[in-house]
Amino acid sequence: MKVCLVTGASSGIGLATALDLLGAGYVVYGAARRVERMDVVRAAGGHVVPTDLCDPDDLDRLVETVIAEQGRIDVLVSNAGTVLHGAVEDVPLGVAREYLDLNLLAPARLAQLVLPHMRAQGSGTIVNVSSVAGQIAMPLGGWYYAAKHGLEALSDTLRMEVGHFGIDVVIIQPGIIRTEFGDHAAEQLREFSGQGAYQDMAAGMAGRMGSGPDQQGSEATVVAEVVRQAIEADQPETRYAVGLMAEDLLRLGRTLPDRAFDEMILRSVR
Repeated sequence: MKVCLVTGASSGIGLATALDLLGAGYVVYGAARRVERMDVVRAAGGHVVPTDLCDPDDLDRLVETVIAEQGRIDVLVSNAGTVLHGAVEDVPLGVAREYLDLNLLAPARLAQLVLPHMRAQGSGTIVNVSSVAGQIAMPLGGWYYAAKHGLEALSDTLRMEVGHFGIDVVIIQPGIIRTEFGDHAAEQLREFSGQGAYQDMAAGMAGRMGSGPDQQGSEATVVAEVVRQAIEADQPETRYAVGLMAEDLLRLGRTLPDRAFDEMILRSVR
């Protein structure tokens, strides 16, 4: 049975992925700070490791725990992350640094930690959960898009570096997924850009965000199923776009001229 490590396993895509892999018979370690929200993972037979992804010592301890208990690690699913919305001009750089530490540097460090073990095995899969935001951009989310673009570039480079060791690197690009992030993003928009030069745009975007029964989007389980598909493939795709609007947004980003894409997006947030 493959041994899988899933970060951000306390909610959303991470939780759905951990449960899906457990249901398929894998050994699963779920990592997150909110361990009280991973009781369902433990109840399903998974291992729960409390982890602060921004703490280098916690990252070391996390991988050491998996190796000590299982002797190997076959799959790393770097899913943990959050959103950061607000005009580039408005978001303090200290906040941006903390955000990049969690959403870009933590997955990079985890890859550094698992690669020696995967090389020794001659096999392994690193799955980095990005977003359609890894290849397009919209207003008032510059730091979010910067992190996802960076994660995709890092993954592309890593794929070329480690492929000859028998290690696959896969990018998952969710579209619009029903999670709790919508409420958080709306709060950030109002906090950072609710006053001043960008307030009208921020108010328009915040009004379209949020969770609840009327929230649009695919369920996190559809992403989990694609993660498992990538893990089980003999030769996985380098990228998997999944969820509401994922393929459409990526296609528009690739085919429309930049200014035409800009105008389309701006019309949607006015």
